[in-house]
Amino acid sequence: MQKNALTGLKCHVSELIDLLRGVLYPNIFDPDCLGEGHEKADLNKAEVLLRQILAVLIEDEKKAEIIVSSMVSSLPEIKEVLMTDVRAAYEGDPAAQSEDEVMLAYPGFEAISIFRLAHKLYELKVPILPRMMTEYAHTVTGIDIHPGATIGKYFFIDHGTGVVIGETTTIGERVKLYQGVTLGAKSFDANPDGTLVKGIKRHPDIGNNVVIYAGATILGGNTVIGDNCVIGGSVWLTHSVDAGSKVLSPQPRNDIFSIDD
Repeated sequence: MQKNALTGLKCHVSELIDLLRGVLYPNIFDPDCLGEGHEKADLNKAEVLLRQILAVLIEDEKKAEIIVSSMVSSLPEIKEVLMTDVRAAYEGDPAAQSEDEVMLAYPGFEAISIFRLAHKLYELKVPILPRMMTEYAHTVTGIDIHPGATIGKYFFIDHGTGVVIGETTTIGERVKLYQGVTLGAKSFDANPDGTLVKGIKRHPDIGNNVVIYAGATILGGNTVIGDNCVIGGSVWLTHSVDAGSKVLSPQPRNDIFSIDD
């Protein structure tokens, strides 16, 4: 991969996002404002652009073609999952007047719709591009979701500003986060030469039907929040919580520098 070939790549990321979301929801996101019935045109443009981007990132034309084909075939499934996210937002926020409003006006849906596209490319082991896509979402929404995170259906981020979800986080179904929530790492193991150890589990696991209120911080690769838990605002957690629990006050921070996760 040559650095000079990367010039201009960043400006194509938002274009690719627009095209892919235009295929999924032409009445909402069609970049040409043509609406229903023009999905095929958007899909053709998206395929061409994705091939061009992959030509810069991957020096293997056959592999790139497999990625394009896999991405295109995954779009119906991605759309199906995203519709559960729309439904979760509409049902979870009394201020939401319609599902269209959720898709057009909610930063949480903006971020999660881009994440789910980027996550598929991450699964296909595409370098750089998935992270650029989610960082674009971060720029426009204030919500930082690493494309490597695993997030179940019916996911809703309310308000959203300042939410951080780390690479090895797993989130179950019907989970609701409020603004300022961090699902992060406690600390980082280092190699003997001082470089950080990569590829290990660093971020928490969140069960099904969990609500995490504003400003909560949950850290560590061994930290598991069980099903049906409620985590209160500004709570600090570096240990697991049993299913069905409510944690409504900040927890001690004396293990923040521990590296045993």
